[in-house]
Amino acid sequence: MPDAPTLRPLRTRADRRAFLTFPWCIYRDDPLWVPPLLPERAAEIDPARGAFFKRGEAECFVAWRAGTPVGTICTGEDKFTNAAHGRREAIFGFLETIEDPDVFTALIHHAERWARARGLDTIVGPFNLNYENAYGILVEGRDRPPALLCGHTPPYYLDFFERAGFEVARPENIALAVDIREETPELRRLARLAEAVRRRRQFVIREPDVEHWDDEVDRLHRLLNASLAHLTDFIGWHRSAVEALVAPFRRIADMELILFADADGETVGCLPGVPNLNEVFAHVNGLRHPWDYARLWWYMGLWPLRRRRTDCLSIKSVLVLPEYWGTGVAALLFDTMAQRARARGYTWVDLSITSVDNPQTPLMAEHMGARVYKRWRVYSKQVP
Repeated sequence: MPDAPTLRPLRTRADRRAFLTFPWCIYRDDPLWVPPLLPERAAEIDPARGAFFKRGEAECFVAWRAGTPVGTICTGEDKFTNAAHGRREAIFGFLETIEDPDVFTALIHHAERWARARGLDTIVGPFNLNYENAYGILVEGRDRPPALLCGHTPPYYLDFFERAGFEVARPENIALAVDIREETPELRRLARLAEAVRRRRQFVIREPDVEHWDDEVDRLHRLLNASLAHLTDFIGWHRSAVEALVAPFRRIADMELILFADADGETVGCLPGVPNLNEVFAHVNGLRHPWDYARLWWYMGLWPLRRRRTDCLSIKSVLVLPEYWGTGVAALLFDTMAQRARARGYTWVDLSITSVDNPQTPLMAEHMGARVYKRWRVYSKQVP
């Protein structure tokens, strides 16, 4: 029988390197895996740079066996969210393990001990210190790679969680795909609905005001918390997390595909579309080596004479203030997005990640002829 793994925190540069590069041990032969960008991950787990550490604490660990890493986990407490909701939860993420239930058990027992030592009563995850990036366990959809910010896990993780006594923490999260290459009957029906809304209501569809970016972040922060508060187990957004989430997209997004809807001078909706950069990141090996940056320049279209384009436009949120549900503003946003995306050469739209109990996104996606192509679950477990 193999020795029990030993978990150690990250104390040296070599420890951090082992933690950050361990996913390559799990997924190197998985054709669907998109390697994470190591510079971004390094910043995310760094207490001096990571947005999570502005509202809580976290610690990363590597599980070792005979001098070889066999698993990783990060445990944390979001003190801001716990205080706001009266909870005592620990989150865990960056969970990776070889196909060995003893290693998985050791990682989970560590998370339980970490939580118990801080007076917390539940562990919830996986979340990689970011509630919107690569979270959950994949339970359906192994026929295509994940889109931007979507997670990917081996099939055996699902069995490990179910055998370890975890419970499903909230309704499943889904990704939907919409083919926009042609004017389908669904898209024509959506266009007619949007035209009726234009005649009936004075909504203004606009792009972000980049000269007043902080004001736009404030509006997005308000929209996120007001539009999603009805969801089961909604956590709520800290402004610093919103700012950190949108900062990278300011550099790479087409602002004409970041849509806001205003009514009577108030921003009441938002539909942001960004290139599915996972189509690029799949080729750059997580920027592990200096020469990988040349690949990034090539696939991003930064190389001379190369034009940048991805096939997929990814939409991460559909936000409408509750008092404007049923007004048709969501149809107006979707129709505008579909027309602009097709004109720019996109062939399909990814709508992810949304919860199955979100009444807005699945309904509008159905009107567009969308189909569910991936599902994920987040789990929780009471601390013994």
